[in-house]
Amino acid sequence: MIQTAEFGPVTRFDLTRPVPGLPNYWTTCYWVDGLLVDSGCAHSASQLLAQLNGKPVHTIVNTHTHEDHIGANGPLQRQYPDMGIFAHPLALPVLADPHHRQPLHPYRRLFWGWPGPSTGNPACDGQVISTPSFSFQVIYTPGHSLDHLCLYEPSQGWLFTGDLFVGGQDRAMRQGTDVWGIIASLKKLQSLPAGWLFPGSARVRQDPGTELVAKIAYYQEFGESVFDLQRQGIPFNHIVRRLCGPPMRVERITFGHFARRHMVQSYLSPHHT
Repeated sequence: MIQTAEFGPVTRFDLTRPVPGLPNYWTTCYWVDGLLVDSGCAHSASQLLAQLNGKPVHTIVNTHTHEDHIGANGPLQRQYPDMGIFAHPLALPVLADPHHRQPLHPYRRLFWGWPGPSTGNPACDGQVISTPSFSFQVIYTPGHSLDHLCLYEPSQGWLFTGDLFVGGQDRAMRQGTDVWGIIASLKKLQSLPAGWLFPGSARVRQDPGTELVAKIAYYQEFGESVFDLQRQGIPFNHIVRRLCGPPMRVERITFGHFARRHMVQSYLSPHHT
């Protein structure tokens, strides 16, 4: 399933694979001036290529290598042999061999599928990736993953955030998420004069500065609560329940890979300074 929306010269594609009896888990990619920011999941790759028919694609930038962001890389690279794919240097081995470099849990194979291999080029912090009309600055933003980056187009105030910022108040996280990295990366973005924020899922936002500040404050206040309860001697499982509420459906669907306990544990990791 695919849905499209226009934001001036930016086209947004929302993609999902419906699974009977289960919620739709959407992922998002964006096309602007021949640049594709992420490429969705493997299950929807053919639909994305059909929607892109008539739109030139000369460059892909992957915000990170999770399978719901690189799924159409291979098919697009075969269709456009001269197209360049850019990602963080840590991402390139995964792009080249996703089956062996990034094993997938059953729910990830079900909802998004195995990406095929693609050949990428390094996109380093501060690098500029240009299209005929725009110039996008690469900003290294680890936290959601070690290879995560965002794109910023200063003349337009466009900020493409991948999965670093998706809005809302999280009550669960993927296993291995570095919440302290997320906070530091969000603070990088907070200082930018962004007029539009294009996330890897959830709604597009105008003038997102206030929401970025609020998201940072939420994460920091949550962490303060974790440490306060820990100092009181509250057991870990009770902290999880008190701060994150009752069990969530997503925990059952992902067999605990995406869970409340991972969010609490992320604050207690050695990344904290």
